[in-house]
Amino acid sequence: MRTSRRSIRTTALGASFVLLVLATGGATAGVSVASTAAPAGLGCQESVSTPVPQPTQEMLDTAGLGDLPLAPDSARRDLVAAPFSDSTAVTNPLFPIAELKSAILNGHVDGKVFHTETTLLPFQRVIEWTPGQCVRVLVSQYMAFLDGRLQETALDLYAQADDGSVWYLGEAVNDYGTDGQILTTEGTWQAGIDGPFAMIMPSDPQVGDVNRAENLPGNSFEEVHVTKVDQTFEGPSGPVSGGIVALEIHQDAAPSDKLFAPGYGEFQSVDGPDIEAMALASPTDSLPGGVPPELTAISNGADAIFASHLATPLQWKRADRTAQRMLDAWQAFHAAGDVPPRLVKPTRVALRSLIEQVASRRRSNSYSASIDAAYASNDLQLRYRPVTEVDTMRFDLWARRALVDATRASLGDTRSDVVTLEWIRDRIAQTLDPVTVVRLDTLVGELGGAVFDGDLGAAAQAARDLREVTSGLV
Repeated sequence: MRTSRRSIRTTALGASFVLLVLATGGATAGVSVASTAAPAGLGCQESVSTPVPQPTQEMLDTAGLGDLPLAPDSARRDLVAAPFSDSTAVTNPLFPIAELKSAILNGHVDGKVFHTETTLLPFQRVIEWTPGQCVRVLVSQYMAFLDGRLQETALDLYAQADDGSVWYLGEAVNDYGTDGQILTTEGTWQAGIDGPFAMIMPSDPQVGDVNRAENLPGNSFEEVHVTKVDQTFEGPSGPVSGGIVALEIHQDAAPSDKLFAPGYGEFQSVDGPDIEAMALASPTDSLPGGVPPELTAISNGADAIFASHLATPLQWKRADRTAQRMLDAWQAFHAAGDVPPRLVKPTRVALRSLIEQVASRRRSNSYSASIDAAYASNDLQLRYRPVTEVDTMRFDLWARRALVDATRASLGDTRSDVVTLEWIRDRIAQTLDPVTVVRLDTLVGELGGAVFDGDLGAAAQAARDLREVTSGLV
């Protein structure tokens, strides 16, 4: 399962530049070029079918992988890469990254609530994975939250070869503590710098096929054995046919099953008692007709509670009634059916918690609960609204959370909020006018600077100023 075995280094793959590696004889040299254009004069040749370098048995043994039940070369589908003439058209139905704009997965890890957001970012990169062979890649952002706090981020690089297979060209990852501090960057890699790229999905997987989704012993290693095809899984919008089941063999965990489904890609991962499964994807699960009024009622109610001073008996009484109306709206929406199953419990829990916190008259907890309720409604709205609108609302909700955490003098939580805002910013910046982007960046910078200085009063003011901007965007 991704969260149990990955961590990253974001600085290796900055959003504005690509690192082009010219590797010969194990030596590497890099030069940064604009990510919007293919490099010129740096040895990039017409893409051709190319053998993929493989680790030796000695390398596997040194990394402690020598005793793993690895497949013989005769079963491998990933020893040669086909040409990449249209590499960013990643449309393989079992890994359709170019078409899958956003996905929510959830579950539990270490007995705690687990939530992930995967988003296709609006820029591409060029990677020279072996001398002369340059591949333009898509960049997918992954964010994982454990118990409501940012736990991991990743930038994943993907490309599709002309035979329909999908290849993984690197990842940049950060693992965070609950206080927003980076704990480790272990596991980051990039093809051409750290080793070969790896096939993450064959073109037409069959039982017995094997590929290595990561192939760097001592850093990241994962061999995938296809065990079942033509499977039907229960998805967010009903049964999904044509799925596959694969057994993953890892360097640092017991073998585990992963499910892949058409229109979704990675569909479910199980690692012992931990599970991460698809909750909702856009556009796969998108529906016409606009946001249902019940979801709008939940969002508007959360806004009203957050905007209230919650200082007088009348304000608390109004908040009681508002929270109950939000729960009533959810129950009506749920009763009407067609709710993605994996989003039912998170929404119900968030709304009942809001009612309890308001009833207890705990102001800070009530504000936090209103944010959770709004977030749950916003996740459901991914089915009806453009991805960038949903992400803009997420940005605003994390600005609200930063204000709450700074006001209650929680330095670590506020730091975590700032980091989360910085990542979500990259999903929405291209939709905003340049002046607004500068305003957001300036205020997030002020918020981060205040946190760095330990000045939570200044952090709260920066969060208020940030909200003045974000509230006009949603």
